[in-house]
Amino acid sequence: MFFKTIDFSKYSSIKVGQPTEVLVIEKGDTIPSDRYLIGGANNLLISPTPPPFMMLSKDFAYVEEQDGYLTIGAAMATGRIVSYAKKHNIAGFEFCSKLPGTLGGMLAMNAGVKEYEIFNILDAIKIDGTWVESKDIEHGYRFAKLNGITTEAKFKIVKGFDAQLLDDLLTLRSNQPHNPSAGSAFKNPEGNYAGRLIEKVGLKGARKGDMQWSDVHANFLVNLGNGSFEDAKYLIDLAKEKIFDECGITLTEEIKIL
Repeated sequence: MFFKTIDFSKYSSIKVGQPTEVLVIEKGDTIPSDRYLIGGANNLLISPTPPPFMMLSKDFAYVEEQDGYLTIGAAMATGRIVSYAKKHNIAGFEFCSKLPGTLGGMLAMNAGVKEYEIFNILDAIKIDGTWVESKDIEHGYRFAKLNGITTEAKFKIVKGFDAQLLDDLLTLRSNQPHNPSAGSAFKNPEGNYAGRLIEKVGLKGARKGDMQWSDVHANFLVNLGNGSFEDAKYLIDLAKEKIFDECGITLTEEIKIL
């Protein structure tokens, strides 16, 4: 293991943060229990006082086929997983296209698009060195209780990559803003949509400094250039407050605030 300084104002997808020392874990290392594991920082909002961080090295970015299963390292980028599936005619990973980040991040939040989620195709996860079957892991819409550090996961191989499904899912994502963001800021509440609620209370396009509730898709908090943690947090808290006061609905963050 070794330390690496990462500037989160450049590394994170929302481009907010500061240079921070991160412990990089290599194959064979004992993984500390007192650090927060990050991946591609695609759904993170980093505060000026974050917890100690660690990340998996490229040792954990791999795909292996054996006995009808794919074993994928947690540091493997989602784009590379889709490319592998397409090349080898493997079904089930089409929805991962254009979902940013790594497999580990997808597992931690049960990432997906519409009804397609990573746990739908997952067989097992190696957590703290032990394989745990997906059915034994509590999970649901945009959450999974992994209760440990994930280093790899297994998927049963099903042949038949669906290029049409890939195109259809990419079309669904075409209405998302192009400014830096951390993806959806809030989970959709039961029977409703966070973006619709943000728009309903008049916050679509609302801005504080260089942070803004996108005027393209209201549930995306975007950075217009030099956005700060304080301004981002202000807009998140404002949306939660107004939606609760006017609609009686408590929104839950999908973005991780650290």
